Amino acid sequence: MSASVKESLQLQLLEMEMLFSMFPNQGEVKLEDVNALTNIKRYLEGTREALPHNIEFVITLQIEEPKVTIDLQVTMPHSYPYVALQLFGRSPELDRQQQLLLNQGLTAYLGTFDPGELCVCAAIQWLQDNSASYFLNRKLSEEPSTQAKPVKNTFLRMWIYSHHIYQQDLRKKILEVGKRLDVTGFCMTGKPGIICVEGFKDHCEEFWHTIRYPNWKHISCKHAESVETEGSGEDLRLFHSFEELLLEAHGDYGLRNDYHMNLGQFLEFLRKHKSEHVFQILFGIESKSSES
Repeated sequence: MSASVKESLQLQLLEMEMLFSMFPNQGEVKLEDVNALTNIKRYLEGTREALPHNIEFVITLQIEEPKVTIDLQVTMPHSYPYVALQLFGRSPELDRQQQLLLNQGLTAYLGTFDPGELCVCAAIQWLQDNSASYFLNRKLSEEPSTQAKPVKNTFLRMWIYSHHIYQQDLRKKILEVGKRLDVTGFCMTGKPGIICVEGFKDHCEEFWHTIRYPNWKHISCKHAESVETEGSGEDLRLFHSFEELLLEAHGDYGLRNDYHMNLGQFLEFLRKHKSEHVFQILFGIESKSSES
């Protein structure tokens, strides 16, 4: 079923009204942009021409049994509810595996909804009705065992290619998400834009999911490397933090935001971090060995 963006935005405002009535206390619904709803109303009234940013917010849910909290992070794409809602549940009381299973269950449930159906309230109800089992499973897994087996995790490194990365707000978002998720790597801004992210698999996949949505189209994961580990994975990291990589622009085009990064410098950077092999994967160009 097709629908206009304006129709979708009207439905989103309606759902936000329901949420604020369900969670009337200050701080229970935290908007990423406090002006988001006002800007959408102005857009619908015709007093604002530019399409406003997506509605992004966090709802803190109090689960009665066990006594825990879940932060539900929600992003409403402009065409929601006619396209999928982006959301992720997080709790400090859940380990990585249980948190991943919780979100897989929630995503599967939302997959049963038809396009055009509002589903944030239903997602909240599902978490309140079904999250307890994930916390209880974690509790059981923590019971002492005479033959405790080491927990295996997948350490993942993703190499992401974008046509360009210029916008300040996007660059800020990438760095904030990287540091929040405790991943390491870098974001090379300019043209092309390259991102490397490494850490436990669920953290990297959440990073990839978060930066892509709602509307980053010209981006792809060109290569991924994974290995099973029973430890913290620190010995597998090629980078010690997640930082922005700024290289010199190659040439002077005289146009704002129309310059190519110096790929020779980037190749040297990869060599220093034992990743020279990725250069050909990213650009289809075989690097020249620095050995004589």
